[in-house]
Amino acid sequence: MRAAVLALAAVLLGPGDAAAQQMREFSSARQRHGEARLATRLDFGAGTLRLAPGPAGRLYGLQLTYDVERFRPISRFDPVAGTVHLGLESTGRSGLRVSSREQLAQTAEVLLSPAVSLALDVALGAVEADIELGGLRVASLRIATGASRSTIRFSTPNLSRCTSAVIEAGAAEVALAGLGNSRCDRITFSGGVGTALLDLSGAWPTDAALDVSMTMGELTLRLPRDVGVRVEMAKFLSSFGAAGWTRDGDTYLSPGYATADRKVDISLSTTIGNVNVEWLR
Repeated sequence: MRAAVLALAAVLLGPGDAAAQQMREFSSARQRHGEARLATRLDFGAGTLRLAPGPAGRLYGLQLTYDVERFRPISRFDPVAGTVHLGLESTGRSGLRVSSREQLAQTAEVLLSPAVSLALDVALGAVEADIELGGLRVASLRIATGASRSTIRFSTPNLSRCTSAVIEAGAAEVALAGLGNSRCDRITFSGGVGTALLDLSGAWPTDAALDVSMTMGELTLRLPRDVGVRVEMAKFLSSFGAAGWTRDGDTYLSPGYATADRKVDISLSTTIGNVNVEWLR
């Protein structure tokens, strides 16, 4: 899948001359001065991205290596509005040249303070992303990806209640891990073409809801056995691995659903592809 993502990036972003590529480094950071909230916008069009918690006393930090002919760095902080915009923006020339593997040398590392409440909005293009949200205070989340390979996880519980998380994936390979640690009232995932893994492990609240749609590809649900799962299924030319579930029309109940202390309701819509179920011990 990784090779397919890179090939699609090459088609979408155009050819170029590897010898002419000039890379530059950029860094930006700000210490925390009592801020309690931060609305964070991150734009990164191509390359490799890592996002993770940083030191509590530093509001944010950004480290970039970028193609100077195609992009310019973004680091705009508004202390009055409590907002920051980080990442890269296009210079107006044709996209990143990806005719060889070495040309995907653009990198970004973003560290955010775990001491502030975050409204996080991330837009990714042809990116290989590793996004660790566990240990942050994520109040709301939106991530939109293009031709990407992305891992988005809550390895440890979110330090804040989250009203909603929206993840929109294009031609992508996406893994969402530890969703039970997100503490989000509702999680919405929509996938275009590709593969998606939704790992529901973690410390779920008493009740939670997921809206999941997949246009074409393969979706895997990784489910804890101690959580009752109710799936309301709308499907067309797709299969659902529901062996052992109780079915009532288009609704499926996992084994032990009635007696489970914690329950997750999933509204699932697929068009063409497979829906696989894996059980966690």
